[in-house]
Amino acid sequence: MEFHVLPSRTGGAAENMALDFLLLQRYPPAEAVRFRHYEWRGPAFTFGFGQKIAWVRGQLPPEASLDLCRRPTGGGIVDHRQDWTYALVIPRGHALWEARATQSYRLVHEGLAQALRELGQPAVVKTQAEPVESAGPGVCFQRAELYDVIHDGTGEKIAGAAQKRNKHGLLFQGSIWKPAVPPLDWDAFGGRFIAALAQAVGIPATPTPWPALNEDEVSGLIEQYAAPEWLEYR
Repeated sequence: MEFHVLPSRTGGAAENMALDFLLLQRYPPAEAVRFRHYEWRGPAFTFGFGQKIAWVRGQLPPEASLDLCRRPTGGGIVDHRQDWTYALVIPRGHALWEARATQSYRLVHEGLAQALRELGQPAVVKTQAEPVESAGPGVCFQRAELYDVIHDGTGEKIAGAAQKRNKHGLLFQGSIWKPAVPPLDWDAFGGRFIAALAQAVGIPATPTPWPALNEDEVSGLIEQYAAPEWLEYR
């Protein structure tokens, strides 16, 4: 098994979500771990697959140009205007694909916190659960959940994520709130985070060109993720 680190890309919300899903469903070779960091073309928010659109819209800032998309993973609302976003796919057959969701969540975030600490940031993984007054996911970065990455001192949330596990593998979509860790060399962080993930999955990381995906399938899935039917699914 290999660990492929893909080139960074910049896209709109629908494009970024569609590509993450295709990296889970169609990546050649299917047995490789794959990772990518990506940017956003404009102000964007994403929200979990199970969230109701009426509630989501009620939480958003009144920006006419806001790019909004439903994720293939779960979780709450994520503000991507000042975040560092990444996707990690663990293929079927790897130990993390077979692990419980809490275990995979904690392991990835332990690697992320380690990378931040190596750059002087007081980051730790939250290991104590707290009573939740309201049911269901909320707005990310407003409240830290179990195994999120937090500031060791203030308790402020630094990083969270959402997961989707199916017969192809595990898709892990993560976000780091940049204002919670200023100042930081993000290129240096990316390298250290990848090194920590390579240690966690037990496979050396290899920079790899973007895969040759079917362009018709890519454009079709982007259209699907941009369509009102997907956005207003619930």
